[in-house]
Amino acid sequence: MTVLALLLFTHTFTSAQVLNRLKGKGEQKAGEAIDNLFSGKKKKTDPPANESTAPAGNGSGAGSNPVNKSGGGLISTPPDVNQNLNDAESAYKKASYGESRYAIQQAMLGVELEIGNKILKSLPETISGLKKDADADQVTSTGYGWAGLTILRKYNDNKEKELRVTIANNTVWMSAVNMYLASGAYAQQTGGEQNWKQTKVKGNRAIIEYDESSGYKLSVPVGQSSLLVYEGVNFASEKEIMAAADAIDIDGIKKLLGEN
Repeated sequence: MTVLALLLFTHTFTSAQVLNRLKGKGEQKAGEAIDNLFSGKKKKTDPPANESTAPAGNGSGAGSNPVNKSGGGLISTPPDVNQNLNDAESAYKKASYGESRYAIQQAMLGVELEIGNKILKSLPETISGLKKDADADQVTSTGYGWAGLTILRKYNDNKEKELRVTIANNTVWMSAVNMYLASGAYAQQTGGEQNWKQTKVKGNRAIIEYDESSGYKLSVPVGQSSLLVYEGVNFASEKEIMAAADAIDIDGIKKLLGEN
């Protein structure tokens, strides 16, 4: 085993230990914080006492602030895996262990983003007559050994009907679904109507839920740590959402994730 491989193994093992210790200790809040970070959500706060709350001006005059009217935003640039592996080995030979560890983390992040983008490309262009919304495609990751990889694709008719497909490594979701599946229960009654039950999608055990306000939700574990979630808004029936779910190549996703 090379020095770099040993360092990579040690980092991954240590990260897994830390993640296991964090389970049940604010994991949901941490997940919400990551979601807010990557989805661009911002919490409104009051300005500091020494900051002016006056409307921004045109850049002239005392106390006025310019308003940004140009700029193209940031370019999505995944980390270069090979370059970061070379940097990690070089830093390790110089005993710059912090730099070496950082480069390895960046290499892992680059691998995860590459996997996520390949999964997005493998998904159908249309499902149940709904076209993909390319602008809504998302791949996010914390870069820590598949612990936070999230892939999102949306399909809609530009009206009211939408299908959201999410592939995620989320321990909170996985724990909830596995609890239902392990309970042996078939359905929960609410006001005399079923709101969830066990089912199967392409031979994979799953949980299907229905809520009058949000529609259908179908959760399918894909391996030991990943979950495939379908959310159907304004789908006419259980049969229709199940047909939409069959359009996804679950085995192909498992292979790309290494979850066989």
